[in-house]
Amino acid sequence: MKPIQVGLLGAGTVGSGTFNVLRRNQEEIRRRAGRGIEITMVADLDTARAQALVGEAPDVRIVADARAVIADPDIDVVVELIGGYGVAKQLVLEAIAAGKHVVTANKALLAVHGTEIFEAAHAKGVMVAFEAAVAGGIPIIKALREGLTANSIQWIAGIINGTTNFILSEMRDKGLDFGTVLQEAQRLGYAEADPTFDIEGVDAGHKITLMAAIAFGIPVQFDKAYVEGITKLGAQDIRYAEQLGYRIKLLGITRRGQGGVELRVHPSLVPAKRLLANVEGAMNAVVVQGDAVGTTLYYGKGAGSEPTASAVIADLVDIARLHTAEAEHRVPHLAFQPDALSDLRVVPMDEVVTSYYLRLQVADQAGVLAKVTGLLAEAGINIDAVLQREADEVGGEGATQTDLIILTHATREGTMNAALAQMQALPTVLGPITRIRKEELA
Repeated sequence: MKPIQVGLLGAGTVGSGTFNVLRRNQEEIRRRAGRGIEITMVADLDTARAQALVGEAPDVRIVADARAVIADPDIDVVVELIGGYGVAKQLVLEAIAAGKHVVTANKALLAVHGTEIFEAAHAKGVMVAFEAAVAGGIPIIKALREGLTANSIQWIAGIINGTTNFILSEMRDKGLDFGTVLQEAQRLGYAEADPTFDIEGVDAGHKITLMAAIAFGIPVQFDKAYVEGITKLGAQDIRYAEQLGYRIKLLGITRRGQGGVELRVHPSLVPAKRLLANVEGAMNAVVVQGDAVGTTLYYGKGAGSEPTASAVIADLVDIARLHTAEAEHRVPHLAFQPDALSDLRVVPMDEVVTSYYLRLQVADQAGVLAKVTGLLAEAGINIDAVLQREADEVGGEGATQTDLIILTHATREGTMNAALAQMQALPTVLGPITRIRKEELA
């Protein structure tokens, strides 16, 4: 059978990994796919970089213009590894319009414009595969879309951004503050020069949006996700969480309830005994709870040249197997048939019910604890634990202020927001209150 011919858009980190792994393991891949998979065109504005990648291979054409790949009638699949929302969107839609299948690692593009892209692909009868867009080399998209298809998914919680997990792990291990560890992460290459998408939770938000769509059969709707990063966490929060038996992780969470689907990213206290709490460094892990299978865990490298290339090539193999199949016999892009997507609402964050860690910087005087706990009681918020530090432990000998740590039982976010506003207004509360949600993941 004639090999599938692939056009690669982007010869950067993931593009080079894809080219090299496909060449290295081509015989193994051919045996699995039932036909060869060949990259025959590479498009990159830096043609010298692309030439260095391709080397002396006579069967690969290098171009600067990505549209030349799309226009080539011999190309069956376009692999988009450019990234971003702009030109990448146009190229993907043009490839679909030209009848090409598309493989992409672009989680931002799909989380924001996925509905339009999937509709265009369905109308044209081509596939858009995106295993590499979520958690790098971990096959979480295939697990959700195919392996767990018998289940009613109840919730997903994941460490799906390696940069933030590295930062939080280093803060805990070395007792350093956020800014110091971020600089180290940038020096080591774990964080970009502009790390905003990572540290503000946007990258994780894109990924959990895609997983929620597949798990619950809803459209992708990143604009409705609640996203909060790790920039306001202090080293003392990491330390206090540890003393209370928890670790802080940036989690992407989606959960189905009576009111709709929760879709949120934020730092969370996770019990230290949970497997997810023990995922360290730049690794990723996703926990999926299904009604039939129970709890499943997916762990591995969430980024990097060859781990992400592994996912890109897995998509190419799927396309090679299904290339000649009728469109209606293929696995739907979001697991559910396009005409069977649900209109389940995304629950506003004010309606989410969870429990909380609160850290208050308070004056070291009598009655402060009683006043704070009184306000929580008036709001109907029950307290699980209280940790009050001696003033000299926090500020040194002669200090006049201290930290008050409170763990609460589950309550509605809107109720907690109102109570926090009242506590913040107390004259004995001397700084902004730190609030971190607590997830038992039981």
